[in-house]
Amino acid sequence: MIIIAFFLAHWYLSLFAQTFFLHRYAAHKMFTMSPFMEKLFYVLTFIFQGSSFLSPYAYGVMHRLHHAHADTAQDPHSPSFSKNLFDMMWKTKNYYNTILHKEDSIEPKFKKNVPHWAFMEKLGDSWVIRLAWCAFYVWFYVQFADHWAYFLLLPIHFLMGPIHGVIINWYAHKYGYRNFDVNDTARNLLPVDILMMGESYHNNHHKFGGRANFGIKWHELDPTYPIIKILDALHLIKLKPNNDLNYM
Repeated sequence: MIIIAFFLAHWYLSLFAQTFFLHRYAAHKMFTMSPFMEKLFYVLTFIFQGSSFLSPYAYGVMHRLHHAHADTAQDPHSPSFSKNLFDMMWKTKNYYNTILHKEDSIEPKFKKNVPHWAFMEKLGDSWVIRLAWCAFYVWFYVQFADHWAYFLLLPIHFLMGPIHGVIINWYAHKYGYRNFDVNDTARNLLPVDILMMGESYHNNHHKFGGRANFGIKWHELDPTYPIIKILDALHLIKLKPNNDLNYM
């Protein structure tokens, strides 16, 4: 049970960092926060994602490009232009690294107000640090796993952030249902999203890219949105006006 609890904690904390800080804040600025809170969530993202830490800066820029060029040749990650899931992951990695290392020629408008903390970006991307996180996961499993089969979960720990990304970027552009006709293949992967904390409502999000609540229909409950509302009520972040409107 300790291993399952640890795995679930890592899954959902990493996912929260990605959907709350990298996606809804860094890429879309659905809410604002103070410089102190921004640095705090940088640190929490580093802790929650661990070995698979994703740069808020590179993620934010790349995701803006995804919305601007969804399912075209300029999309950083589209199943329509990849032979398979692993090919798309490899292309995404290369695109991500180009942005991370400032070797891109992307228009400045896509980088406007994207958070950037050079120290934490460098720390999180260090292979020494990534391997140290992996060593910690292995150590934890050695200490608490009571069956060899649990060790099969370790690769998911190592690549947690990219795995979360590919679930949406591949599967939510191939499978599921659509509430809206949009100019790309985005779909809602799950009718009740307890797996991806609202991220699987991808068709809804592509229709209303600035809306903090990814759910639309009565059954589409976005688990991240109540957390955003609580943080807003506590004045730790400031949700932009009219971001909780109902569209259906």
